[in-house]
Amino acid sequence: MKPRRAQHRASRRAGASAHKPGPPRALRQRGAALLTAMLTVALVATLASAALWQQWRQVEIEIAERGRSQTAWMMTGALDWTRLILREDAISAQGAAADHLGEPWALAVQESKLSTFLSQDQQWREGDAEVFLSGQITDAQSRMNVMNLVENGEISPQALARFAALFERLNLPLAELQALALQLQNSAKASRANPAPNSAGTGGQGPAALMPQQTSQLVWLGLTPGTVAALQAHITVLPEATPVNLNTASAEVLSAVLPGLDLASARQAVTQRQRGHWASLNAAQEALGANGRQLDGKLHSVQSRYFEVEGRMRIDNVVQQETALVRREGGQVRMLWRVRSPQLRLEAPLQ
Repeated sequence: MKPRRAQHRASRRAGASAHKPGPPRALRQRGAALLTAMLTVALVATLASAALWQQWRQVEIEIAERGRSQTAWMMTGALDWTRLILREDAISAQGAAADHLGEPWALAVQESKLSTFLSQDQQWREGDAEVFLSGQITDAQSRMNVMNLVENGEISPQALARFAALFERLNLPLAELQALALQLQNSAKASRANPAPNSAGTGGQGPAALMPQQTSQLVWLGLTPGTVAALQAHITVLPEATPVNLNTASAEVLSAVLPGLDLASARQAVTQRQRGHWASLNAAQEALGANGRQLDGKLHSVQSRYFEVEGRMRIDNVVQQETALVRREGGQVRMLWRVRSPQLRLEAPLQ
């Protein structure tokens, strides 16, 4: 009897559960509507955030472009200002005075604040960008010109010996100097063979050689980056052979371009020069004593035609630098090339 009663109870419970009513239809519809609404809100939020991000990106691009354009114009203005200084220096001297480190063009412009000047009402407000400008003019002929190594298509033994003296002063490998001279000679010959390359070719003569314009580009001709860094303050690359300005040359350069002048004596000459520049080669010859007898008007000078202009613009923590080479002919100062360095971003804005 007991097993039958148990089976009867189990069948009754199974029947009751089978006929248990489910959730009302209206409740199911409300749940589906709520889910649909949530999906719609998520979709709208996603689209709105994407649109907001696109708008923010466009604003940032516009701000960056405006800053880049403003920086370029300010750099152009600074370059024009330096050209004016060099022009006025030449006009005031009527081309006869010596160029030396005591002249206005040789004074570096320390970082100067331009934020107030750039604002529309000349009033700086909280949140405005901090803008600073600095720069310097350097006598390019205060350095030894690499182009002097090649004369009439051949390596000049005298120039090679002077550069070898500089390499020895700086403890640099002479093998790199030999490679530089050979590569420069080959590039000069190739450039004369293909003087005017264009995008359509060079008439079947092959591409023109790549001639460096800046000291950093001498790695093209066999110098290692370490050697170029060590030579940066002592050599230059100019469009033509040039003499060294004795009034602005460093002690290392003086000892290299004057055979027999050791580095200690060259430093003494630089110290003496600071008390009063040399107005002529004769004055330099008297100051240098026996070593001054080797002065040559083709190799040494007290005047300069080529100058490097360096400008630095800082807007908050973004720094933009430019370098230009200018040539002064009488009262005319012409820019030969201008290079803009990649922007640098400082860790924190300077004050």
